[in-house]
Amino acid sequence: MKIKNISVLSLVLLTFFNCEKKEYVDKIYEKPEIVKDPSSAFLSPEESMKTFYLPEGYRVELVASEPMIDEPVTIAWDGNGRMYVAEMNTYMQDVNGSGTNRNISRIKMLEDLDGDGKMDKSTVFIDSLLLPRMILPLENELIVNETFSYDLWSYKDTDGDGVADKKERVYYNPNRRGGNLEHQQSGLIWNLDNWAYTTYNPVRFKFKSNGKVEVDSLENMPNRGQWGLTQDDLGNMYYSSAGSENPAYGFQQPPVYGEFNAKGRLAEGFVQPWPVVGTPDVQGGTKRLREDGTLNHFTGTAGQEIYRGHKLPSDLYGDLFIPEPVGRLIRRAKIKNENGKKVVYNAYDKAEFMASTDLNFRPLQAKTGPDGALYIVDMYRGIIQESNWTKKGSFLRPVIERKGLDKNIGKGRIYRIVHEDIALDKKPNLIGKKASELIEYLGHRNGWYRNTAQKLIVLRGDTSVIPELQALARDNTSFMDGLFNSDKDFGLERVTALWTLEGMDNIDKTLITEKLQDEDYRVRLTAIRLSENFLKAGDTDILQDLEKVISDVDVNVVNQLALSLRYSKDKKATELLHVINEKYEGHEIISHAVVESLKKDDSQLAQLKKKISGRGLGSRLSIVNGYDSYKQLCITCHGADLKGIPTEDGGLIAPSLIGSARVTGDKGILSKILLNGLIGPIEGKEYGIMMPLKDNSDQWIADVLSYVRAMNDADNVDRKVVRNARAESKDREDYWTLEELYKN
Repeated sequence: MKIKNISVLSLVLLTFFNCEKKEYVDKIYEKPEIVKDPSSAFLSPEESMKTFYLPEGYRVELVASEPMIDEPVTIAWDGNGRMYVAEMNTYMQDVNGSGTNRNISRIKMLEDLDGDGKMDKSTVFIDSLLLPRMILPLENELIVNETFSYDLWSYKDTDGDGVADKKERVYYNPNRRGGNLEHQQSGLIWNLDNWAYTTYNPVRFKFKSNGKVEVDSLENMPNRGQWGLTQDDLGNMYYSSAGSENPAYGFQQPPVYGEFNAKGRLAEGFVQPWPVVGTPDVQGGTKRLREDGTLNHFTGTAGQEIYRGHKLPSDLYGDLFIPEPVGRLIRRAKIKNENGKKVVYNAYDKAEFMASTDLNFRPLQAKTGPDGALYIVDMYRGIIQESNWTKKGSFLRPVIERKGLDKNIGKGRIYRIVHEDIALDKKPNLIGKKASELIEYLGHRNGWYRNTAQKLIVLRGDTSVIPELQALARDNTSFMDGLFNSDKDFGLERVTALWTLEGMDNIDKTLITEKLQDEDYRVRLTAIRLSENFLKAGDTDILQDLEKVISDVDVNVVNQLALSLRYSKDKKATELLHVINEKYEGHEIISHAVVESLKKDDSQLAQLKKKISGRGLGSRLSIVNGYDSYKQLCITCHGADLKGIPTEDGGLIAPSLIGSARVTGDKGILSKILLNGLIGPIEGKEYGIMMPLKDNSDQWIADVLSYVRAMNDADNVDRKVVRNARAESKDREDYWTLEELYKN
């Protein structure tokens, strides 16, 4: 059984007064009989596509495959629809990960010359890279980040031959990003607020019209997440983490306000995937498998995307698509706003939007395309886990060797998911347009167009369009919004116009106060966020206008007010927060915003500095550096409070570091755990593998251990202790077990 054609499309023409859009109703495929031990043989793209299961009416089209591309991991389009593809050409070329750190990876530029949606031309835009992981097209340049580095580089093609010939570093951080290559930054998404965000690193970037890059560091910004980052129409970012088996988090509020994961944000059963093929190669081992051999819990979540296109059935708009490369599937999640709290649900009952029986299908990223389709990046390979998880003694290694997965390398596919009843758009042509010509795209139904037009206008810095942007923001058109004019969303047009003005440093107080009364809640919410510019500057008059918002009929607007008032030092703002708190007492989301905004000096770092204030300068610096490193890496499994990240089934991803005899005990043994990692039971409980961190310096490890011990009121670890532990275990490649470490 291949792509199913068994459901009925329901097209309902709604009445004039109902003001609803017509909707498609999916009927999911019938699941095949599960093959517990499937073949790992390579399939051609055409053969592999026959193994895909999708709801009726949807189909997959091949956009590019080997030899045009090789080991693709992420894609992005420039304003003219040219696709940039980052390849990790050294990733797990054998079971040991030999040669991973060779500088031979590439970024290619693919072009569709005849407009049929399939790429016809592939050019190596940048060669000799070390595992490129982040790409952001601006106008006539591509911003790139490589693995193990924080630096951002700008590449330009100045002679039009499709090959970058000008390279310039636009952000420099002398520190090397240590640790496993899976636990590195990704993303670099140009957000609605004109800042570019990444995972892990609590730093954001603003690319200015003069070519400069502004850098902002926020201590409370989400600093987790692994492969993938996406945003919704209002700039809320959606994170995921394979390491902590967390398919979706961090989306309750924009990242600038810190991470907040409301209890119940994942509907009951959401963490259970529903593959159509047995999953022998799961790092968690048999505890992560059902009786039929399929994956029973998300583990490889990566490259999630909020679909904001315009050429698939309208009920897909705003849904979250989560690739699961270990399970060979893609989850479609419905996001419901339940009285101000966002909750994600599986769109289907014990089934997935897309699933494959091809063991080499490795979906790493989903992306909304300029043409309105949903694109899928398939690394198409045998091994998907990095070498720290495939060493001797691991669960994966014998599975890989038995199935021959280590031999399946050097390929890759990019697909697009389309619907048989909807024609796609042609490729865009935005780069050559004037700023005034780009304004018409700010209300486009496709979020790709809105974001790209906003980005290009901001980068142009053409102030002549400011009056037109202001007029657009003032327009309150919404009658039959979207029913008879399928090309526009007038509310989002005003939202995007306001943020475009912000990106051009032109926020007019009169305009903002007017928009607090806009008939679209999304515009009112945006106006509150933009009022923060005045609150930070000490403007107290605007508080009189914001006070009226407390009575807004939409709880999302009131919640935004509670979030934004933290930026005013005036006692009037504090009074308003208390009024909100009283009015919405017990409201989970608003109460959280109020509590956070009422904090005067309650950051974790401030508490830490107070805790260690009596120690020497060197000790304090080491602990603070360790705190920074912990937040970037260890927090993924051990949590911000060091007590372990809870799983949805009540367990912990990793053991608590608070009150641990290992943490406060022998410093040499503790150092060895970080150097080579840990496997096996801890106090009678099984956890995931503690990965080796020996690629980091002795000082880095000493700093992290000093921070963890400081949180247990213990003294620092000197780098000499780590150096000695490294020498004692220099010939060891395998993980430690506690039994081995303490046998003497």
